[in-house]
Amino acid sequence: MEPDIVNISRPLTAMARLQPDRPAIIFPREGRTLTFRQLDERSDRLAAGLGKIGIVRGTRTALLVPPGPELFALTFALFKAGAVPVFIDPGIGARNMKGCLAEARPEAFIGVPRAHLARRLLRWGRGSLRILVTVNGGRLWGGIPLEEIEASVPAGEFPAAATGRDETAAILFTSGSTGPPKGAVYSHGTFAAQVEALRLLYDIRPGEIDLPTFPLFALFAPALGMTALIPTMDFTRPGSVDPEAILGPAREYGATTMFGSPALLNRVGRYAAEHDITVPTLKRVISAGAPVPAAVLERFSRMLPPGGEIFTPYGATESLPVSSIGSREILGETRHATAEGRGICVGRPVTGLDLAIIPISDGPVAAWHDGLRLPPGEIGEITVRGPQVTTSYFARPEATLLAKITDPDGSVWHRMGDAGYLDEGGRVWFCGRKAHRVETARGRLFTIPVEGVFNAHPDVFRTALVGVGPRGEQLPVLCVELEKQVRRDQEERIRRELLELGSRYPHTADIGTILFHPAFPVDIRHNAKIFREKLALWAGRRVS
Repeated sequence: MEPDIVNISRPLTAMARLQPDRPAIIFPREGRTLTFRQLDERSDRLAAGLGKIGIVRGTRTALLVPPGPELFALTFALFKAGAVPVFIDPGIGARNMKGCLAEARPEAFIGVPRAHLARRLLRWGRGSLRILVTVNGGRLWGGIPLEEIEASVPAGEFPAAATGRDETAAILFTSGSTGPPKGAVYSHGTFAAQVEALRLLYDIRPGEIDLPTFPLFALFAPALGMTALIPTMDFTRPGSVDPEAILGPAREYGATTMFGSPALLNRVGRYAAEHDITVPTLKRVISAGAPVPAAVLERFSRMLPPGGEIFTPYGATESLPVSSIGSREILGETRHATAEGRGICVGRPVTGLDLAIIPISDGPVAAWHDGLRLPPGEIGEITVRGPQVTTSYFARPEATLLAKITDPDGSVWHRMGDAGYLDEGGRVWFCGRKAHRVETARGRLFTIPVEGVFNAHPDVFRTALVGVGPRGEQLPVLCVELEKQVRRDQEERIRRELLELGSRYPHTADIGTILFHPAFPVDIRHNAKIFREKLALWAGRRVS
């Protein structure tokens, strides 16, 4: 019987044979292009060269290289070799980076000179690193130059490692926006399932042009047969992007697909509206990382051609995609329910995924049984299982125990850490992070249903519900960030109008404390997830 061999590099090789001379990656600023054949051949050569210095099947390898030709070629080379790249968002800060590397214990470190300088000064990976490779930096930093590794082997086809479906392919660290960063263990089967789910969900076809503004999503494009158009931007600050850096290449190269965080869509959409710019080739936009406000969807939709749509998949590092919904359904129907405090609809579960709502608890769940499933309409924790769902965290048994539930059939459920419910039609409604719920003397409040009511005010950019005081006796406080054009002297009027708005609904009627904040603290990866823990501390000081 033939073994179940899955290697996530194989789709690239298949596309190199199907469309060898088509651009796989375009770097507009540098004027550089790599065809599918060139990317496949270069990753073959690098896989062979890395093998000569000891980066082979199973070698955990920290990869700190910015988006560019080397990142793409090295990533696919590591997959081909069967090595295990460790992906850590550089925006999480030096202290978190050191902790992640100490936890992952990589044996190899591939980085640009700046990464090697930080490694030496801050002693990253001390005790585990034995192989160092420098990208575009010579030998000054103590590593073998990548160009020497590439030149050490002749060009030729490299046979991808015969990795199994359940064999570890990579370790992806979460952003740490809702707790310490954790390394989600990805198997080759996980990646393969994600690629297939995205292809089916959005009808992605070879030959399309993708403009990804998040590096990890850029790596999906070659596997899906799309050309990745890499914009010139600071990928750790999508909310501050130069809109022309997105709109210019999208129009020049005829982008058909784009991925962007809600913060990026907000900035680019405002600019496009002000300058009457459209992108007539852009038929689908995918946005994730946090809920996308209806106003942002409405504004950005105006620059799309007839039939173009914005999709907001729901998921997390540990499981993506879980569900998806399009802007037409949101703007035509669900936005009104959101404004009435019913949560945010994130669509129906994707094909092949099992989703259940279970009772909210903060401790581990020993074993799965169907009695855990809550009926439609009842808010609980969103829980999923399927081929694109990771089953553990690396070197974090306690975190794994809290986030995973083992089914008697051997499969593993992942607890999303999000509160939500299913409606009668099978759609999933998101109600906020489980850890952000506010427990008052009168009952439990969830962030998104409360904020949806107040976000409907035209002068409000966004709101955040936080609790002040001990759980069970918390004072619910509404933090408000106004639209930039609203003057400070309008705050008292807006406060009165928000209190009147809240009085219309039972779950918001008791919220009487409103604080205006100049700019919410947000996550580094998407610039969209609100750091409610920091806001709660700020609100506590203001209230006291």
